[in-house]
Amino acid sequence: ARSYFQRYLASAQGSEARDYLEQRGLNRETIEKFELGLSPPDGESLNNHLLHQGFSAAHLTLAGVIRAGEDGRHRDLFRGRLMIPIRNGQGDMSGFGARALGDAEPKYLNTPRTAVFDKGRILYGLHLAKEAAGREGIVVVEGYMDAIAAHQHGFDNVVACMGTALT
Repeated sequence: ARSYFQRYLASAQGSEARDYLEQRGLNRETIEKFELGLSPPDGESLNNHLLHQGFSAAHLTLAGVIRAGEDGRHRDLFRGRLMIPIRNGQGDMSGFGARALGDAEPKYLNTPRTAVFDKGRILYGLHLAKEAAGREGIVVVEGYMDAIAAHQHGFDNVVACMGTALT
């Protein structure tokens, strides 16, 4: 899912999201370092892609990237959002944060709690901040974009809690 979202952001369909990131002051190196991506707006592209790759709908549901609708059809959980991969402290993929690019609500949407993702137990960017934090201490900021911007400006000891989820 992460690589699919990255490719979609880099495609022609990702121009609006790339403009948003540029307006936020993020450069290409930072976008790549944090593996930012974009989810397609149609609600079925990721599901179809991953099913074609051999994953089952049950596994995709357990991973928190699709969900079954009331009609029983499986649909992408994230649609038309800037995708922010979330890795645990060891650097393993755990889930996603997803930011609306327009007026969609909620502004931020996270992967639901899964066996590997619990937003109250993960500090965003810790895998990238560990070394610097060991030397300089750790700084916790409120959101993903704050942590990403801090890293871009050389503050490599910055991590973010995920909203009000710090427990």
